[in-house]
Amino acid sequence: MADGALWSLTATEVRAGIAAGRFSAREVTRATLARMDAVNGAINAVVARCDAEALAAADAVDAARARGEDSGPMAGVPVTVKVNIDQKGHATTNGLRLQRDLVAAEDSPVAANLRRAGAVIVGRTNTPAFSLRWFTRNSLHGATRNPLNPRLTPGGSSGGAAAACAAGIGPVAHGTDIAGSIRYPAHACGIHGLRPSLGRVAGYNPSGPDRLIGAQLMAVGGPIARSIPDLRLALEVMALRDPRDPWWEPVPLAGPAVPRRVALCAAPDGMAVAPEVRAGVMAAAQRLADAGYAVEEVAVPPLRAAAELQLRLWLAEMRRTGGAAVAAEGDPDAAFVYAGLARHCPETDLAGFMDTLQARAGLVRAWRVFFDRWPILLCPVSGLPPFADHRDVASEADFDTVLAAQLPMVGLPFMGLPGLSVTTGTVAEAGGGRVPVGVQLVADRFREDLLLEAGAVLAGTVAPVTPA
Repeated sequence: MADGALWSLTATEVRAGIAAGRFSAREVTRATLARMDAVNGAINAVVARCDAEALAAADAVDAARARGEDSGPMAGVPVTVKVNIDQKGHATTNGLRLQRDLVAAEDSPVAANLRRAGAVIVGRTNTPAFSLRWFTRNSLHGATRNPLNPRLTPGGSSGGAAAACAAGIGPVAHGTDIAGSIRYPAHACGIHGLRPSLGRVAGYNPSGPDRLIGAQLMAVGGPIARSIPDLRLALEVMALRDPRDPWWEPVPLAGPAVPRRVALCAAPDGMAVAPEVRAGVMAAAQRLADAGYAVEEVAVPPLRAAAELQLRLWLAEMRRTGGAAVAAEGDPDAAFVYAGLARHCPETDLAGFMDTLQARAGLVRAWRVFFDRWPILLCPVSGLPPFADHRDVASEADFDTVLAAQLPMVGLPFMGLPGLSVTTGTVAEAGGGRVPVGVQLVADRFREDLLLEAGAVLAGTVAPVTPA
């Protein structure tokens, strides 16, 4: 294969090709960096390059292979990581001017696990300020554009990660998800994204203080990729042991056999769903049924209440520390979104905070009982197709429309559940571009294996796109 085409391979293809000696890790890395040269200027997905480190890591993989040593399960695979996690020697900006000089002295668990597995980190990807939106723009790094369709949001907060992966800057990207920040960007860019269970992937940034309880319960790291096998491979690596996260659990990645039953819910908790979104969910249900799954349309446990409590918990914490930071940063998008969230979430006192955590126990119980009967839930990613870019800050009404459509993004993390967004294709838009369509699969905690198995039925491998 010509060196220039190596950037288009999947992670599993890269791993196999290096192991067989068909090409070297350095060749793959050079091809990926050249691809970054070619396309990143149009999309601004990678905001900090790691060229020298990446080539050194690739050379280490090649040297180990020459000695007959095992370099790890992702040996030579180019990856990106998000700028909100620590990577030694790089600033953990989280899209903030306030943190432009917050240089990490050591790796976060995900970065450390990727390195130990032989992955080659080629760059750090953009996020909105404070990782606060389903759109990606900030006053430090600028805006990221969707490589599939520049009129659409690339998603957020892992918009840089999804855009880079979709454009061929690495077959795997790291993202984080507290309210859809992996699942939604993958959906918006026409690829796949896996939000792991709470406790599956260790998370910790040595450069900053420990997270407050809401983020501890809901924020997770996970992979974005163009193929389901690549998601599985990346999850295996990201989920490796790291004792620095007290929530991490050593749970096997494959669970016991369960009935192949799927609960279909095209409009969870009665939410408004666009006709094309509903049609996509119903088509996916038929494909799962054709593959031997028993699919039945059923009502799901409360989701709207979970979303409201998620926001109450989140805003209680942000009002304590984050509001002053939003004001100090002075990012107009972050200020508008923070004000919009505050409109939807009245202030709470200590009793209300405790009530929120008490209510969470009941919701977790209801959902786990549901998954005992229905191991997989099939539902929308969002109630609307991917939004026009920056619609959330166009007006208060637009913000409210976006927030209402994102009910499946916001509610499910409150229970610590895993979710998989699967792209199933694109449809034409009036302007002549393409709009991605897809669905979300959800399961009980630590049953990502069920999601990946069902996702493989629905998804093919997505070819990288070249931005216009």
